[in-house]
This record gives sequence, C-alpha cells and structure tokens, in this order.
Amino acid sequence: MKFKVKSLLTLGALATAAFAVSAQVTLKVHHFLPAGSFAQTMFIKPWCDKIAVDSGDKMKCQIYPSMQLGGTPPQLFDQVKDGVVDIVWVLPGYMAGRFPLSEVFELPFMMQSPEGTSKALWDFVHANPNVAAEFKDVKLIALHVHGDGVFHMTKKPVNTMADLKGLKVRAPTRQTNKLLAALGATPVAMPVPQVSEALSKSVIDGALVPYEVVPAVKIQELAKFHSETDPVAPAIYTSTFMFAMNKAKYDSLPADLKKVIDANSGLDVSGTAGKAFLAADVAGKKLTEKNAHNVIPSSELQAWMKAGEQVTNDWVADVTAKGADGKKLLADAKALITKYAPK
Repeated sequence: MKFKVKSLLTLGALATAAFAVSAQVTLKVHHFLPAGSFAQTMFIKPWCDKIAVDSGDKMKCQIYPSMQLGGTPPQLFDQVKDGVVDIVWVLPGYMAGRFPLSEVFELPFMMQSPEGTSKALWDFVHANPNVAAEFKDVKLIALHVHGDGVFHMTKKPVNTMADLKGLKVRAPTRQTNKLLAALGATPVAMPVPQVSEALSKSVIDGALVPYEVVPAVKIQELAKFHSETDPVAPAIYTSTFMFAMNKAKYDSLPADLKKVIDANSGLDVSGTAGKAFLAADVAGKKLTEKNAHNVIPSSELQAWMKAGEQVTNDWVADVTAKGADGKKLLADAKALITKYAPK
C-alpha cells in the first residue's frame, strides 16, 4: 500500500511538473496608441506573433492598446516595473528627468537613421553601467528610435526659424521642448494621445512628430501643412522608446520560454524596430498626400543647428554636475550612431 501511495505521489508530481512546462503563458502587453497604430501593427504585434511561433504556441501576448488597463502613458514604466502588466512600450522621455543619461539620443540633430541609431542606443545603454542602471528595474527587450520629426501645422508651413516665432508647438520630450524654445516657438509638452484634441481645439498650432504617428491621431485631417527637414541633414529630433518586460515575470518563465524571449531581444531586435518605424513613416506620409508639403533646406538648418548647440551644451553641463562625464557620453553616443549608420 505504501508503494502504491508513493507511486501515485510521484506520478502526481511528474504530472504537475509536465503541466507547468506545457502550460501556456499569456503576456499582458500595454501601450498608449490605438490598435490600428503603426506601432502596434508593424512592431508590437509582429513581435508577439514571433514569440508565439518560436515557443510552439506555449507563449502568446494579449495586447492592450490605448491605455486600456488604466493609467496614463507616463505611468507605463512603473506599471511594468511593479508587475501590473508584463510588457510595455513607452517613451522614457514621457518621464522627464528619470532617464537623464540615455537622453543624449534625444538631443537636437543626433539621429541619422532609425535602424542604425536604434542599434547605437542599445549598445550605448549596455556599454555604460551608469546608463544601464537607469533601466535596472526592468528586463529590456528592445530600445529604439523613430524616424525624422516633421512639423505638422494647422495654419501655415514652416520654412524658416522666423516662422516658428510665437507658435505653440507640441513635442514629446524635454530636450525637444528646449530646442523648440531655442528656435523661437512656444513648446507644449504632451503625450501623443492628447495631440488630436489639442490641434482640434487650437490649444496648439502644430505638432512635431514623425509621419508614423499620423493615423494614430488623425493628423492628416487636423493639420494641413507638413514641413520636413532636409533628409541629407541629421533629423531635427528623435525620441527613444523602450520595449520592456517585468523582471519577475521573466524570471518565472521556464528555461525554454526564457530562451524565446532572449532570442527576440537585443541589438538586432532594436534595429528591426527602428526599421519598422521608418517603414511606418512612408505609410503615414501617404495619408497626408492631399495636404501641402515642403522641405526646410540644409542652408536654413545651419542656423537651427547653431541654436541646438546650446541645448546640447546644457545637457552636458547638467549631467556632468550630477557626477557623469557628459562630454564622454555625448562622444560615445555620436561614435555609435556613426558606427551603425548606413554605409
């Protein structure tokens, strides 16, 4: 009888272990844009589809767009850190001052290509322990940037710096807002989901965002003028993004599923994200084809770059005063962006 009981217990333990290995894991993925946004259709969902295939359908995502699980976009990082959700996609810049060292990638005229600069950002964060410490509370899956920023204006195009004087223009991060102020505009900080209402109610005169954002907030209907900077020049600005997982959730996964997450994280995934956002810019621009477009030439941008130098110098001074080597961080970031730039 003892043998039978022991055998049954053993079998029960084996069955429980087998169930634990084979049980399906569903990851709650939370982000701030609509389900039809390019961020979801061209990056988040394809990533989720990939881990489902790679895990033999043992792991899948449940995506919650438009902050469906509550909170505001700036709260997404704490949601994933605290385990309210499993994965988030968010801009560190929405939490002003919380990621000061990695902010170097958001300085004026830094970004040269979304794919290459995304790889540079991943390397930069992981090569410097002080920068990596900014993300120590989460398991990073990818870090990336978006394509060139574009002025989407309601009343008139932007051709020169003088055209910006006195206009209220939205931008996403504190460094970009500082640049707008240096150019003579009145910066208005707000997350992307607030842009539609702000444009429709004339709270702002325009928004500085990439074309990728167009369908998410219906910019093609609200702004009739789209002013790009010369593509030969570095982008006027870019924002950094993180795709991050709760550490405890990752640690709870069986070894085979951890391998799936690891294989779909890192440098190449970051580059792929940047590439997807560049493709999304092309699709977004098509939606604005009935509106007016112009390109701000490199000759005009020389004065803009000069104005942006003060923003960069202020960042260097600020992080240096807090104990970092601002000049070295800036040089390292620029070197990595050059390293990964298209040849």
